[in-house]
Amino acid sequence: MTQSQYPQCRAVPLRMLSPETAEKYLNEVVKVPGIRRMMINGPSLPAVVPYGPARGKPNPNSNRKAISVGTSEVDLRVQVGMVIFEVEDKTVIEEIRGVSTDFFKDHNILCQVQEGKFMKTSPTLVDYCKYGPEADESVIGLVDPRKKDGPVIIQGRK
Repeated sequence: MTQSQYPQCRAVPLRMLSPETAEKYLNEVVKVPGIRRMMINGPSLPAVVPYGPARGKPNPNSNRKAISVGTSEVDLRVQVGMVIFEVEDKTVIEEIRGVSTDFFKDHNILCQVQEGKFMKTSPTLVDYCKYGPEADESVIGLVDPRKKDGPVIIQGRK
C-alpha cells in the first residue's frame, strides 16, 4: 500500500481547453522535473452516442483527437477541464504554478493551482480486480473500471 507521502495539486483553468491548447500546456508542464503522475479530468467525449434517439450512432466531436505529449500519443477521451498532478515535493508545485500562470496568461485564461489530495493513494477494490494484489503503485487510483485499456504512460524528465 502506498502512503500519502507525495504532495498533490491540480491546475483548474476557468474554461475547458481545446485539444490544441491542452497539448501545448501539457508539453510545457511535462518539462517540469519531479512530476510522478498526472491525470486529465473533464466531461467525457464518447465515440458513439450513449443514450437518446441517436443511441449507438457515431458522435462527431471535433475535440476528440489524439494529441502528442512528450514522446507519447494520447487519445483525448475527455475535454480537458483540469489536470491533477502528484509530485515529488512541494517545490515542484511552485514550478507547476509558475508554468501554469505564464502559459495561461499568454492565452488570456484564468487558472488556479490548488494543493490538496486529489488522487487515490491506496489500492481500491477496482485496482485489485483490474491489476491484482501486486499492482504497480504508479497506476493506483487511475483505473476506470469500464475501460478495457489502461492508462497512458508519458515519459517525461525525471
